[in-house]
This record gives sequence, structure tokens and C-alpha cells, in this order.
Amino acid sequence: MSRTLRIGTRASALALWQANWVKQELEKKYPDLTVTLTKIKTQGDKILDVPLAMVGGKGLFVKEIQEAMLRNEIDIAVHSMKDVPTFFPEGTGLRCITEREDPRDIAVLKEGVTSFSEIRQNGRIGTSSLRRKAQLLNMRPDLEMVDIRGNVQTRISKLESDNLDAVILAAAGMHRLGFGDQIGEYFEAKTCLPAIGQGALGLESRIDDDVTNELIDFFNHPPTAYAVTAERAVLSTLEGGCQVPIAAFGTVEGDQLELTALVSDVEGKQMIKKTVTCHVDQSYETGVALAKQLLEEGAGPILNEVYGCQTFEEKE
Repeated sequence: MSRTLRIGTRASALALWQANWVKQELEKKYPDLTVTLTKIKTQGDKILDVPLAMVGGKGLFVKEIQEAMLRNEIDIAVHSMKDVPTFFPEGTGLRCITEREDPRDIAVLKEGVTSFSEIRQNGRIGTSSLRRKAQLLNMRPDLEMVDIRGNVQTRISKLESDNLDAVILAAAGMHRLGFGDQIGEYFEAKTCLPAIGQGALGLESRIDDDVTNELIDFFNHPPTAYAVTAERAVLSTLEGGCQVPIAAFGTVEGDQLELTALVSDVEGKQMIKKTVTCHVDQSYETGVALAKQLLEEGAGPILNEVYGCQTFEEKE
């Protein structure tokens, strides 16, 4: 029996690539299924002249899509996992996490510069991410961090327009959009920890929509889901409502998960970083425990300073 499945997505080039990939996979698996895309403008798409950390960070790119789902205007939403808050409106939930693309951060370098280490003293680096800023300043305190917003092409164009020495982006987006040949350098994930969920896609749906949920379940990739679940547990334990220099990255080998997480001040001067391992069945609990370890080792005062409030109790 033929039916239609409606995908909600942002209208950026990367979001449309991701939604179209999901559409193609669904049509390949279910030849009788008609899949449509509904483009939805989110608050994050409208506010382009303010750093993300100042306007709320996570949730900016999903709220309007979730509202459309609750109004039954769409059946599923395709999100970049690093944009997805750790909580969902009542009635919707994260159904699938896809296999991860390359999770690393990359640098697009100014013409004539062949590596990040070659960037001149006090070089200008374009990024809107406090997480990236903190880790890069920890490596190179001399660098000047310049806030940039916009889609991938817009950010790359700022190398010239804003006289930057490098622009820092996610490898996954560069690969998906066919810009891989512009990558000047990859940062190893352990050197520059990625954003929570970076490289993976999340499929959100209505919890009670059994037919749709059964259709999309094949997208779930257990090793990625275990890793991202652990990363998101770190975030949900530490998060106070806005974008902060928190990072976590999990990798799965067999039934073992290795999870690294860090908390830093914005300048990268105070950084607490730890790695733990566990069985994949303990992914969520291990993420929570690792976040609590970070707090016990001094992350609380760092986060309080970033949040500008007493979110976390001081540890004796």
C-alpha cells in the first residue's frame, strides 16, 4: 500500500543534503513510499549577526521543526546531532542515530599556508564555536578568534572578506557538500574534541507514530548510537542552557566504549579532560558519571563563570 512520508528540514544546503540523503534511502528501501521535504526556517537561521553562545546555542535549529511535527505537518525531522538539545517536547523523541561521518574538525587555510602550525603569530581564526575557540587557544594562546556565522560556503568566503588565516569547520559538512578538496588540515579527534554528536544525523519522530517509527528504524547505527548517547549524557549532566566549551567524543570497538570529555573556560586556560571506558550497555550511565568526575575535579567553578551564575555547587 502506498503512502507519503513528510520530512521536516532546515533549508540550508547542508540540511537539505542530509534530508535528501534520508529521502533517497527511504525510497530505495520502500519503492512504493512517496517522500516529501518541508523546508522550515528556524530561529537559528534568522539570527546570523550574533554569536550562537549569546542567543541560546542548542535548540535554535530544531524548535520550529519540532512544533511542525506536533501540529502533524511533518512525520519525521532530520537533524545534525550536534544541534539537537538533550530534551524533547512531550510527544516527540529521537528515534534513530545514523552512522557517523568523519567526526573531526578541520581547517580551511589561507592561500599560501600549508598547515595550522604555520599560521603566523597572532593569526586570525574564524569560528563561532566556543568549544573550538577554547581548544585552539589552549594550543595557540596567541591566536585571535573571530566570530563567523552562516552556511559552509559563506564561512569559507570569510577567509578573504574578513582577512582570516583559517576557518574551522566540521569535516562531515565539508565532505557532504563536496568541499573536501578545500580542507587544509584535519584535527585529530583526541587533539580537538568534536562537538557532541558531530558527524551523525538524528531522526526525530512522534513517539506514538508506530507506522513511521517502524519505517525509519533501519537508519539506527548501534555503535554510533552508543557513542552519541554517552556524549549526550555528559552534556545533559553539565549543560546549563547555553553554548559552553564542553566537548565529548566516544568510540566503540566491539562491545567496549571509550569516552573522552572536557570542560574549559572560554580562553582555553583552564581545561579539565578525562577518558574512561565501559561496556556499551553502560553508555548513558558512564556519560553521567564522567560528567560528575569532571565536576569533582574542578569543572563546576569553570562552568559557573561561563554561565554567569551559580549553576553548580562548589565541591569541598
